[in-house]
Amino acid sequence: MCALRVLTVLPPRERFAPQQAGAIALLVHRTALEGETVVGSSLSVPSFRGVAFQPVPSVLYLLGRIGRYIAGVARIIRQLQPELVEVHNRPDIALGLGKRFPNLPVSLVLHNDPCGMKKARTAAERETLVRKVAVVAVSEWVQKRFNSSETATDVDVLPNCLDFSALPEAPPTRENLLLFAGRVVADKGVDSFVAACAEVLPSHPAWRAEIIGADRFGPDSPQTPFLKQLRVQAQAAHVAMAGYQPHHKVLEAMGQAAIVVIPSRWPEPFGMVALEAMGMGAAVVASPRGGLPEVVGTAGVYANPDDVPALVNILRDLMNDPQKRSQMSVAGYQQARKFDAEIIRKKRQLLHEKIVKAWPQKRK
Repeated sequence: MCALRVLTVLPPRERFAPQQAGAIALLVHRTALEGETVVGSSLSVPSFRGVAFQPVPSVLYLLGRIGRYIAGVARIIRQLQPELVEVHNRPDIALGLGKRFPNLPVSLVLHNDPCGMKKARTAAERETLVRKVAVVAVSEWVQKRFNSSETATDVDVLPNCLDFSALPEAPPTRENLLLFAGRVVADKGVDSFVAACAEVLPSHPAWRAEIIGADRFGPDSPQTPFLKQLRVQAQAAHVAMAGYQPHHKVLEAMGQAAIVVIPSRWPEPFGMVALEAMGMGAAVVASPRGGLPEVVGTAGVYANPDDVPALVNILRDLMNDPQKRSQMSVAGYQQARKFDAEIIRKKRQLLHEKIVKAWPQKRK
């Protein structure tokens, strides 16, 4: 069966380039299909190889930045004539394009809690949204949040994925390294990671701890008050802070680390860091919140990010038990293989075909 001509629309702040990509752009690159074109904000560096990319042109339009973005995407749609438009994480953009092109199937992929998004905050808005566009969630947790106020349940789930063919090779032996990777903000629980390391490292001199990340994605991330305070705490705890690193460097660090900790306070809509850590063979300690349990399953250990003594006990037990870490490494890798990009790409293509086939009835 021939692949559909798909136009994938990134959120305006996402950058479709290896050195600048956030989580959504990375996923779009992993799941790209034959005949697909990705559109997004203009780049100052080359875009990802192997996937067609077009910058959204600047269009004179009276209705603000997002109105101009929608108008720019609409210009590309008229040029390329896609069979399906897939919008990521922006209900307002999906609705805007659906209004301009009522006969063109438009899907909306939700990567975050829709209850905090413009045009999706209320049950009435979500009911309107699911009537106007095809809604897809990256986890059952996101799906449940969409349906939390008895809104329509016609929401498909297509999980995020990991491209195992593109992963760096992990070294044969792992370092005694505790690793946190992700945005360095309070919601991610990185301060709990530092507090736990302050307790366990003095009694484990052969181990070290490291934080990779910054306030946001990209090398120009600002130095926030939270970051400045955390640096002081990390230095006192002998936790290294590597700052923002390109994605391949993060994966390499995960391949070296014995334990990767994901202590998110914020309910993770999916939990990509956990999937990547398991795919690279690390033992994973994760928060039980949001979509993380869907990703980690029974392969990891769970810790409440605000219960530092409990996190300390879990880390100490794993640091003292190489056999358990080895078992968790094997189990985590097997769990991660369920989210292989090759599997998800096939599911995505079938979902696109389903959406296009059902569109005439949906728009009646």
